[in-house]
Amino acid sequence: MDALVIGMGFGGMCMLHMAREAGLSVHAIEAGDDVGGTWYWNRYPGARCDVMSIDYSYSFLDEIQQEWTWSEKFAAQPEIFAYARFVADKLDLRRDTSFLTRARTIAWDDARRLWTIETDTGDYYEATYCIMATGPLSIPKGIDIPGRETFTGDIYLSGRWPQHPVDFSGKRVGIIGTGSTGIQAVPVVAEQAAHLHVFQRTPSFTIPMRNHPLTAEYMAQIKAHYPRLRTIARSTHTGGVRPVSTRPMFSVSKEEALRLLEEGWREGGQAIFGLFSDLLYHEETNAVVAEFVRGKIREVVNDPATAEVLTPRGYPIFTRRPCLDSGYYETFNRDNVTLVDCLNEPIEAITPAGIRTSKREIPLDIIIGATGYDGLTGAMMAVDIKGRGGRSLREKWAGGAHSYLGLMMEGFPNLFMIAGANGPSALANFVILNEENARWIVRCIADLRKHGHAAIEPMPEAEDRYMALLSEIAGRSLIPKAKSWYVGANIPGKAHFFPIFAGGFSRYIEMCNAAAANGYADFVFEDAPAPEPAPAD
Repeated sequence: MDALVIGMGFGGMCMLHMAREAGLSVHAIEAGDDVGGTWYWNRYPGARCDVMSIDYSYSFLDEIQQEWTWSEKFAAQPEIFAYARFVADKLDLRRDTSFLTRARTIAWDDARRLWTIETDTGDYYEATYCIMATGPLSIPKGIDIPGRETFTGDIYLSGRWPQHPVDFSGKRVGIIGTGSTGIQAVPVVAEQAAHLHVFQRTPSFTIPMRNHPLTAEYMAQIKAHYPRLRTIARSTHTGGVRPVSTRPMFSVSKEEALRLLEEGWREGGQAIFGLFSDLLYHEETNAVVAEFVRGKIREVVNDPATAEVLTPRGYPIFTRRPCLDSGYYETFNRDNVTLVDCLNEPIEAITPAGIRTSKREIPLDIIIGATGYDGLTGAMMAVDIKGRGGRSLREKWAGGAHSYLGLMMEGFPNLFMIAGANGPSALANFVILNEENARWIVRCIADLRKHGHAAIEPMPEAEDRYMALLSEIAGRSLIPKAKSWYVGANIPGKAHFFPIFAGGFSRYIEMCNAAAANGYADFVFEDAPAPEPAPAD
């Protein structure tokens, strides 16, 4: 076939549709039994998107925008999964998708100039173009604690939550991890469980989501103005329409800054993130915002000792994944919730009866692992990918993800990535980023075919130049200062490196479009081999 798409989350879905519309013979494979990607796998209690629904949705077909109506400002997993299934039905995507199928090996055939893909089902594919739509958060980290196999209760992983309901009523539950997943799950589980122990190592900054239903009148206005809203979104730093100020904190008085912070806290959601343009670039601004949020934790949590353990210190605010919550800090005022400070009381083992720390054994019926992912690179590194001359991707990325625009890599011809690790990735609106990457890939393939080229890959010097720019931009911000999954700090042995383009969504899209518009000057091509002459009569 012309192209094989690997992964049918939001990136793979729009890629499959756009490739078909461009006239390519294309197929997709997906590990789950349905579309949805992240929103297929993450069914844990409280799972919800922290990007506004009107942003976290496709823009490439107005018919979809007009027919689907979001019910909340921040949609929950069931609604997002239903949306993905609605789109798949609308575009008839399943007819060209093989579900319950994982790629095991992907290898470039130098002589034939195509990719060969073997799967865990025994299927074998050959494709001129291989498109990795595997997503940045696809491989759960798991619970790497001795004794897990001895536990006599139930263990659940947030990123591989079962499709059947899980009843916590009357149960003693432990949640390990307090990143965005744990922060979403804790309030919901606490309402049902007889008792909940929350095992926290590094506290996270979280802001009240203040979610609310969207009225029919509001959605009618949104639908009427979707084209302009999408244009605005593509011109922003994040790829969304949430307000972002160009005002640095030093341009206002301390009293005015405090008033703005209070206003942002009351509004909730992502309002505080966009108040000051220098939040992630100026240490003093960041420290003021961080101390403001620490004060709110002390206001909300009744017990001073618990509030202190929940209070993040030692890294700049919002340099780890920014979190939005629905009553997270309030949950620790409940009688049936206990916080375990794993910095001072580390977990030693999982036992048949529960979890043993350095100070005690805590009996549990259910353990939930909200332990995060092998982010950004994990899904691609999980597949044995070999490029030109048998060169391994694992070898190329041993020191961290390295590509050109997060779209292609030197040494791996015709291998495209959607929402790749070196694009804006987790700093941008994934759905619109997926669309823009898919459009670029379709354009690139059309240009190749138009000019008779068989293969394309970036020049090594272009890739190095882009990665140097990426590092330079990251070095101007405070983001790399935190030990987070952004830099691989949550995975033992993984290279510590900030691989994300932090220069903004709009600037990134400009760079991608320019790379194509200038005739792919940063790429090298291979032409199709000339046909052998016909034998003489």
